[in-house]
Amino acid sequence: MSHSPLLLHSLNQALIHRDVRGGFGLLDREVKDLKGLEPSDPHAAALLLCVAQWVDLGYRNIGFLRNLTMPFAELPRETLRLSDYLSLRMVEAYIAFLGEDFDRATEILDFVLRVEAGILEPHLVVLAHLWKCRANRQQGQYELALQHVREAKSLAVGMSAPKLVAAASIHESWLLFQRGQRKEAFRLLDEAEAELKATGHMLSIGNIESARGRYVRRSGEYAKALEHFERAVRIYGNHSPEHPNLARALVNAAYVKRLIALDIQGKSGSGRAKGDEHARFMKLCKEALQLLGRAGEIYSQQHHHSGTGSVLVNAGYLHLDVGDIDRAESEALKAYEYGEERQDHILMARSRILQAEIQNDRSEDQVGDTPDTARHAHLARTYSEDAIALAKLTQNDRLLAGAYVVRGTVAANEFFCDWDNAKLFAGLASELLSNDDLDHLQKQLGSLKKRILRTTGIDEMLRCWSEGIVGDKSFQRVTEEFAELVIPKVWEREGRKISRVAQQLSISPKKVRRILNNAQMLKP
Repeated sequence: MSHSPLLLHSLNQALIHRDVRGGFGLLDREVKDLKGLEPSDPHAAALLLCVAQWVDLGYRNIGFLRNLTMPFAELPRETLRLSDYLSLRMVEAYIAFLGEDFDRATEILDFVLRVEAGILEPHLVVLAHLWKCRANRQQGQYELALQHVREAKSLAVGMSAPKLVAAASIHESWLLFQRGQRKEAFRLLDEAEAELKATGHMLSIGNIESARGRYVRRSGEYAKALEHFERAVRIYGNHSPEHPNLARALVNAAYVKRLIALDIQGKSGSGRAKGDEHARFMKLCKEALQLLGRAGEIYSQQHHHSGTGSVLVNAGYLHLDVGDIDRAESEALKAYEYGEERQDHILMARSRILQAEIQNDRSEDQVGDTPDTARHAHLARTYSEDAIALAKLTQNDRLLAGAYVVRGTVAANEFFCDWDNAKLFAGLASELLSNDDLDHLQKQLGSLKKRILRTTGIDEMLRCWSEGIVGDKSFQRVTEEFAELVIPKVWEREGRKISRVAQQLSISPKKVRRILNNAQMLKP
């Protein structure tokens, strides 16, 4: 391939400027020569790494890249120049990442970043940091991921490469949102979209829409979140119909449909929708399962374990919602096994939370103090404790909060009636959720707190506070719990007028609305 230096330069420039249309067109014209790439070509390793980046942007698929790498498998590494060796190692890291071997990917990229000084071109150093960020994020190591994305962004700024800066900003945005920096996260997405919209880089535009959906979902705006996910599905479907990101958007859309269905179910006093509402509830659940089916097909084609596990977890919850508890149990177990195979602590924790909820439901459904009641109750406690231990291996506060909520719910069931632990875990979950968390998790926590208060009584809590007994709660947490007691009562007394409550207690209407939402006193 005598023209490979020019091809390499053109493809790398297109990468830096995110000229996706131009890059895809160039690859299509040269694909025949690329398929004949041999290690003897002096630019082969660099070109292979270049192609890996284009596959990452949605060109063809991992099978195409693997076929190109086959002639390099037995290549003696000691004969290579250091720059070529590092390029091949980065390709290995990327293939490991796609194969969900995140430990291997991070190990290789750590090595590359230790020895790259002055050897790799600057844009490849940016790439190494971005891939390292993504691998750390998949492992739930968010602070380390943030360090790498910020290093990538700083290097891209130094290169005067605004499109690379924008690509890094999408990852930084998600990590900042995990920290609770909502406004900054949205700002970064807006800036990235403005920079990338004209490039034809539709994979990134789809990622931006999908991220917005997740951010909006957290605030409980489910209909708006669903619009974002449906836009992301259309973008991915039109440009990368077999890409795992399309499957991820389908899973997110299914998840939001389930949350909307649960809100419909919660409107009836019995907690079960009836008549037209029940029909709508079942329709949404069916639609959600259909979306999960489409996502599962894509993940299966890509041999994507964590994605398949996510499909199973979400399907398990839907089956539990409609009363098919045996099917839910089967899906949860398969999801855990997928996570265990890859030591995916996030998937394993999510699966254990679902398993704990299933066993807790089985325990609550039993009549009397039967051996089955005890077995299911103890399994629920074991699974919830496993979920906490697994969540603590990550930096995913929401995951840990969910594990605490289900552990508190199990403690509060009719078998254990362990109100001290129920209060403890409800408090721990509260510490991890912010004022902007207005979604289902906050509602689950609110339901747990209401159950605790109904049983243990408000008087006991006030008595403990008056004697200075607050356990290990912060003053802010005690203040928040006091507000949760007082605001609903004042709201009832003031004719259910939020503005009157805000004026009476000299607090913001937003806080009043949040407390009432958490207490499930406002209609969805």
